[in-house]
This record gives sequence, structure tokens and C-alpha cells, in this order.
Amino acid sequence: MDPVVIPILVAAIIVVFLVASTVRIVPQARRYNIERFGRYRRTLQPGLNLVLPVADRINSKLDVREQVYSSDPQPVITQDNLVVNIDTVLYYQITDPRAAAYEVASYLQAIDQLTVTTLRNVIGSMDLEGTLTSREEINNRLRAVLDDATGKWGIRVNRVEIKAIDPPHTIKEAMEKQMRAERDKRAAILHAEGERQAKVLTAEGTKQKDILEAQGTQQAMILRADGEAKAVERVFQAVHRNNADPKILAYKYLETLPHLAKSDNNTFWVIPGELTEAVRTVTSAFGDQSTMGLPKPAQSEEAATTETDDTSDEGGTPELEEGSTLSLGADEAAKQAAAAVSEAKAEAEAAKAPQAPGRGQTSGD
Repeated sequence: MDPVVIPILVAAIIVVFLVASTVRIVPQARRYNIERFGRYRRTLQPGLNLVLPVADRINSKLDVREQVYSSDPQPVITQDNLVVNIDTVLYYQITDPRAAAYEVASYLQAIDQLTVTTLRNVIGSMDLEGTLTSREEINNRLRAVLDDATGKWGIRVNRVEIKAIDPPHTIKEAMEKQMRAERDKRAAILHAEGERQAKVLTAEGTKQKDILEAQGTQQAMILRADGEAKAVERVFQAVHRNNADPKILAYKYLETLPHLAKSDNNTFWVIPGELTEAVRTVTSAFGDQSTMGLPKPAQSEEAATTETDDTSDEGGTPELEEGSTLSLGADEAAKQAAAAVSEAKAEAEAAKAPQAPGRGQTSGD
């Protein structure tokens, strides 16, 4: 090989190395910190960049996109002296690559420790119940503290979220029992409320039913009473139009008494004092019609009077004074009323029959 070719090849290789060392291509969303002779020179932006070979070197390559950092569960003591493990999730973004590389040795470790200390300060001022129910407040306080502290590091904390809060096992069991008791309580209250509403609705339905039945009964009684009143009014008008004789009314009175006594609900019946007067009226009515124009012998009247007195003395049917009453059983009253009507009819028939002529009289007389 020609001795001149070897130096040319060596020179060409050196030139290619120098050119390759001079050109730096930075991807999108990346930032490269360049040091020249060990001192920060500048930060390369995305794209094609030229640097001095040998003199410039890349110190750190940083990603400026928003990133997620999940810390390990950390034990924290609450205000009521309960130890809970809290797992947090941090969303951050590098805004100044130079500060992130030179202001803090390890920004992730610094953020993690700052999150733990801030979280302990915030949770230490709350009890367990407040910790479980105030996640939004805890997140806002953590983000404010971290954002203020990491600003000089060239990092912006966009969001801090509590991923999990794990109380001790005994506390979990107690909380489960409490929640179960609360659910049982609500279930019992709802069940009792349902039963109460059901009873109220049932009572309202029964009340409406009773009211409607009472109104129906009232209307039926009113209609029945109106019908009876109209019937009585028509009968009364008919009687007055026809100018009925009191003797006919007495006869009808006697005919009605047995029907009143035969009622199923009558176990005790009171005979009015007008019964005897009605019997006398009916008897005199039939007697007057049969013997009209024929004088009654005095002897017959005396005999009838004697028989009446004998009947009264022997314990016959007692006569009732006007306005007095006699208490009898229903069956006995019906029998006596029927007997009185039959007796009145019999006397009327006997009075209508022609009397036989006396022994000393002749047909010519």
C-alpha cells in the first residue's frame, strides 16, 4: 500500500468523526444540556444542532412532556392517632431543563420526599373521617406546597392525587360494622315507613268505605222514609177525600193489630188502651146496620149485660180503660187481636140474621 494513502485515510476518518461529533439531532419534546469544558453552555432545542467537537458534550437529556410519578404507600398519623398508608400520584412537567439538571441533584427523589413531608403535615391536622372525606382539599393543599417548592427546580406540579388511603385492618372492620349498622338502620326505617304508609292507606280506605256505606244507608233510609211518607200521605188524602166513617177506621185498626204482633223481632208487645174502644165501635157499627128500625127487647139487653158482667167476674178478657196499656207477649197479643176481630164479625153476622117471632105473636101482628 502506498504510504501516502494511509495518512489520507486517517485524515478522512478524523474528519468524519469530527463532523459526526459536530452535528446533534434532538428529538421532539426533548432538551439536551450542553457543557463546554465542564461548564453549562446552552440547552439544545429539538432539531439539528451544531456543537464543537471534543469541547462540547451533552450533560443531561430531559423530557419536557408531562409525566406521572407514583410514590410508594407512606405511613401517616392522623390527628386521632391512627396510622394510615397513603399512596399518591404526582403529575409534573419540566419547564426549565437547566434548573432541573443543576438546581437539584435528583428532582424525582426530592419531589417524593417533599410530597411525604407535606402529606404528613396536612393529614396530621385531620382525623380519620376528615381524611377519608376531604381528598379534594388534601390534593389542593399538596399541589400548592409542591408547586411553590419545585418552582426553583424548573418543575411545575400540575396535579396531585391521592390514589389510596388504607387504614389499619381493625379500623376497616370497625368501619364495615358501622356501615352495616347504618344500612340496617336505614333498611329498618324504610321498612317501618312502608308499613306505616300501608296502614295509613288501609285506614283511609276503610274510612272511605265506611263513609260511603253510611252515606248509602242514609240515602236508602231517606228514600224509604220518603216513600213511606208519600204512601201515608196518599192514604190519608184518600181517606179524607172519601170521608171515611170512624167505624171503618176502627175495623182497619183491628185488622192491623195481628200483623204487627206477628213480626219476628217482637218478643214483647203492648196492647194500647184504644183496643176495647175499637172493638166496641166495630160491634156497634155492625149491630146498628143489622137492627136498624128494630127495637131491642129490654130482656135481651139485661141478659147481655148479665152475661158481660158474668164474663168479667169469671176472669174473661178485661176491658181496658182509655189511655191505659196492657203488656202481653207477641203471640198472645196476636191471638187476642185476631179473636177480637173474629168476635166482632160473629156478632155482626148474628145481628144481621132475622129474629124468630115470639110464641104469643102471630104473623098478622
